Amino acid sequence: MKDAMGAQVLGGTKWKRFALVMVPTVGIAGALTVSMAQGVLATSFAVSGQPFKVTASELDGTNFIQSGDIIPTADGKAHAVAVAGISKATISQMCQSVDVPLSLPLMGTVHLTIVLKAGQDKGNPVTASNLVLDTNQVNTSEADFTGVNIGASAADVDAKYKIPGWQKHDSQTGKPTNYAGGDFAQVVDNAVLKDVKQTAYSTTAGTMTLPGLSISANLNGIECY
Repeated sequence: MKDAMGAQVLGGTKWKRFALVMVPTVGIAGALTVSMAQGVLATSFAVSGQPFKVTASELDGTNFIQSGDIIPTADGKAHAVAVAGISKATISQMCQSVDVPLSLPLMGTVHLTIVLKAGQDKGNPVTASNLVLDTNQVNTSEADFTGVNIGASAADVDAKYKIPGWQKHDSQTGKPTNYAGGDFAQVVDNAVLKDVKQTAYSTTAGTMTLPGLSISANLNGIECY
């Protein structure tokens, strides 16, 4: 069976211990400040080069699109990433953490850890739309995919799904630019991932609703994993 783009589609695929083969990712807001209005979060981030971690007991997502990129960051380094977009997602028992090194007088460098948790009640998960994530590692204990399309044109995928911010970075300027017709892309119509562990460099989201939001800070180095 082929989809509208003429590429072969495989249904009902089930892969365990899934890492960067398809990289449908959990797009969680990785930031030290959170702007909220009636429980809805809409955010976007500059690429600082500071990685953050995310865990979730389960992610159920619609329209995963993914390609590759190398992003230059503010620390002067280049990072190979999988650029993933997700149209809609529900995320159960979400945890996001970031380690922030701080230089203090007389104390030297200390590490402040910011931890954000939401959707801890299994019946009331985090919901999100138009998630875009630059990630370098995703692991799950189990992933169930329906409607897998590997090797599609990234430009065609972009035109079909229209997820804002799903772009690559110009190799000369570092600015976001659209994918070309010959760029490689992968698509999953629907995915359910369990026991997700992820590290990423940046995320943008159109909307994100975080029931039971909790934000804490510690100096004990306690992160999500």
